[in-house]
Amino acid sequence: MLTRTNRTVLWVVGVLVLLAVLYGVIGLVWGSVKSAEYLQFTITGLSVGFVYALIALGFALIWKASSIANLALGQIVLISSWFAYAMLSQAGLPFYLGLPAVMVFAVFLGWTIERVALRPLIAQPILSLITVTLGIAYFLQGLVTFVWPLSNAKLPDIFPKTPRHLGPAVVSEQYLWAVGICLVIFLALVAFFRYHRMGIAMRATADDQMAVQACGIPVTRVFSVSWMFACVVAAIGGVLISSIGSISQGLVETGLKSFSVVILGGLDSFLGAVIAGPVIGLAETYGSGYLTRFLWPGVRDIMPFVIIIIVMVIKPYGLFGEERIERI
Repeated sequence: MLTRTNRTVLWVVGVLVLLAVLYGVIGLVWGSVKSAEYLQFTITGLSVGFVYALIALGFALIWKASSIANLALGQIVLISSWFAYAMLSQAGLPFYLGLPAVMVFAVFLGWTIERVALRPLIAQPILSLITVTLGIAYFLQGLVTFVWPLSNAKLPDIFPKTPRHLGPAVVSEQYLWAVGICLVIFLALVAFFRYHRMGIAMRATADDQMAVQACGIPVTRVFSVSWMFACVVAAIGGVLISSIGSISQGLVETGLKSFSVVILGGLDSFLGAVIAGPVIGLAETYGSGYLTRFLWPGVRDIMPFVIIIIVMVIKPYGLFGEERIERI
């Protein structure tokens, strides 16, 4: 009899194998894949996928702490990226001052959202809280349009653009920096939740809020810290994805794709987000690189959702989501 953990691992391996098989079939049938393309698309997909996973961790943090689905995730990414543009390009601050200012802004944004918009609704129906996050999303998007009426902008070069030769592939150094920064943040969050008192309190709150309150831990403070962390990781993800591409309304879609990462990995699983992010990124990159020429230009946008549908039919709670059985 396979345990739940073993079954989950098998499903993860199965999804990765499915991607590898589809990838190989495309190359064998159409003969359009070269070794350099394999490596280049893979590195690009992994870097973008890790950024998706980083943003998705912000969603998972709030869900685990308060069971609130943050529908403003994409707009938080958008406004944080524009604020980075304001600090680095418009104000002309150096990176060692501008980027910390963005982090401070993200902390303030998370605290304000939780304190002003959500805390007054404690003990209200969960649907009311989720609806408020949707209202916050529209408010932030309107605020961005009012303060920064530009349709598109570019951050100054944060990372070196020197191309790196990895075997036969030539990859921009920006992608390698994005992967490295995401991995460091993942390890830092693991250490925080395992060893720091607030991290342990957040894990306990996710398991049983009533028991945590009985132990004297201020649950409202845990909620506030969760929103601060969520906005910070979303801001970091926004800066990384903007440094690779540009700042535009399309960053809202980045938040939606990160939401799909959460669905695939499991709403309450950090490990699921870290694994599902690269899977989504690879699916997008492979679809864009090898299927667009044979199907239609937007095929890369539906590839993640095809994978989600397949997995959700088999595992409705996601790859690593906790199965909840309620007595009726």
